[in-house]
Amino acid sequence: MIYFIFIAIAIASYAVQSSLKRKFERYSKIPIGHGMSGRDVAAKMLYDNGISDVAVKSTSGMLSDYFNPQDKTVNLSDGVYAVNSVAAAAVAAHECGHAVQHAVGYGPLRLRSALVPMVAFASQWVSWILLAGILLIQTMPAIMGVGIALFALTTLFSFVTLPVEIDASRRAIAWLDRSGLTQGQTTEYARDALRAAAYTYVVAALGSLATLVYYLLVFVNRRD
Repeated sequence: MIYFIFIAIAIASYAVQSSLKRKFERYSKIPIGHGMSGRDVAAKMLYDNGISDVAVKSTSGMLSDYFNPQDKTVNLSDGVYAVNSVAAAAVAAHECGHAVQHAVGYGPLRLRSALVPMVAFASQWVSWILLAGILLIQTMPAIMGVGIALFALTTLFSFVTLPVEIDASRRAIAWLDRSGLTQGQTTEYARDALRAAAYTYVVAALGSLATLVYYLLVFVNRRD
């Protein structure tokens, strides 16, 4: 049964990624009013929310946008930073949504930030520890237990990420509509683009949970 779940999640992941790519390409061809680029949208959203200590920067790649709370920067990718489109506006506003979360002390974001150092450590070692645990499961099952604990931490991080991403999109859409940068149909396009992006996090979290369950079953059934 667990293998069918893995196959289903793999298919869902491919479908979601393909859908996101198609929608981003489609909405990248639809401009928003005022001729504003992603950078302009980000700067305005930060200003409207009273945030003056966050810089907007360009970063390479496609859909590689992120907010960095450490150096307080909103980093926008090539297809967003200097582009006037619904997709660029939606992505830029979403990343600024994280900046707003940080400014107001949004609980799930604070929890995710607190988990980052531990998850970074876990991600670096978990694969090797789990491999050793599987090889030595009959003689040293504690190693497998440590690996499962580390993997559980990364799974928790995936699920904590969900409300953070969903809330950032909610803030983004509300502000885009309120500011008049998108209206009616273009607001729906922006919402659709961000919804497609959110699904990638849902699938990732479910995939991580399924993998955790698999390792737990291996550990529990080690003497069978």
